[in-house]
Amino acid sequence: MRDVNAFKFEPNPADCNCLAIRQAARQVTQLYDGYLAAAGLRSTQYSILSRLARLGPLPINKLAEAMVMDRTTMGRAVRPLERDKLVAVSSGKEDGRVRTIRLTPAGEKRLVQARKQWQRAQDAFEKSYGANAAAELRSALTRVVV
Repeated sequence: MRDVNAFKFEPNPADCNCLAIRQAARQVTQLYDGYLAAAGLRSTQYSILSRLARLGPLPINKLAEAMVMDRTTMGRAVRPLERDKLVAVSSGKEDGRVRTIRLTPAGEKRLVQARKQWQRAQDAFEKSYGANAAAELRSALTRVVV
């Protein structure tokens, strides 16, 4: 028989790193999504477009790895961008099974529009959280991802 009391434990965010980070991530994502909506993007989509602008065309597996996402999740995230012609997906020349994602001219244009909204979100977060504290937070989170 199961111990019913074992299921009553609700971790306190102060005690559970995972819960605290996930809650913070959802809150920050909502903030950025609110600003990026004016450009017709979500924060994940903006991140994908930005990464492609910086790195150039990438196989979907490499893009997923760079974004710390699994390939299936990346595939789902790319579909609306492809539908809206912000990215193009093509088969690799050497291996037709490799799908390469590249930013289109429409994607570049949308990214330029979205950067203004991203900067507004960035400014709002830093005003609320503190610019120095935000820089320290990014540094700490980078250590978690590596």
